[in-house]
Amino acid sequence: MSLRKRIEKSERLAQFMAALAGRYLSFCNRRIAWDVTGLDDLKAALADGPVLLTMWHSRSVMGALHWPVADAPLSSLYASSPVGRVSGALQRRVGLQPMEMSRKRSNRAASRTVLKRVKDGVSIGMTGDGPLGPARQVKDAPLDWARATGVPVFCYAFSVSNGRRLKSWDHMLVPYPFGQGAYVFRRFDHDIPRKMTPETLEHLREQMRAFMDATTAEADQMVGVPNGP
Repeated sequence: MSLRKRIEKSERLAQFMAALAGRYLSFCNRRIAWDVTGLDDLKAALADGPVLLTMWHSRSVMGALHWPVADAPLSSLYASSPVGRVSGALQRRVGLQPMEMSRKRSNRAASRTVLKRVKDGVSIGMTGDGPLGPARQVKDAPLDWARATGVPVFCYAFSVSNGRRLKSWDHMLVPYPFGQGAYVFRRFDHDIPRKMTPETLEHLREQMRAFMDATTAEADQMVGVPNGP
């Protein structure tokens, strides 16, 4: 049986893989010299209530470690794929409250849970391009949930001078220990109305895509590496 199938069938194996990944990423996080911007703005917003945090899938691997968990809870989303299950287990290890997104059923139940958690003061974290892509194309969910909840939207990105791109659909960036790093939180200051025409939705989708790309480019510029996915 392949490792993929074994992770799909075994929560214990997913937990074990998450422990390995968590120790490695935590070691990287401690050994990288991070330059941080926008964290104070995020904390100021969190003092008033929850937010919606979006990021590109390719820049998501350090997000759980960079969220200020001591300041506010975060409920993040993960896919039911093997990689997603490991991600969910890793998020639990660092104190987040992940929710699994079903590949077979409607995610209305998850949407109801999102709304309830926001009402309870819990922020929501998600990838803008979802678990399967296409890469760097904003899905409906970030805009739908921003519209439904009315909470501020923040974008996150990280970059490192020393890392590796995986051969995945999104070319995920995984850091190596040591070297320079940067992570950025930026508020998406665009009005997201409760009711939107299809034209308004597409306009906001393009605005969010451009803003997330700009946030990612800012992180890359802070460590002096070429901007990439």
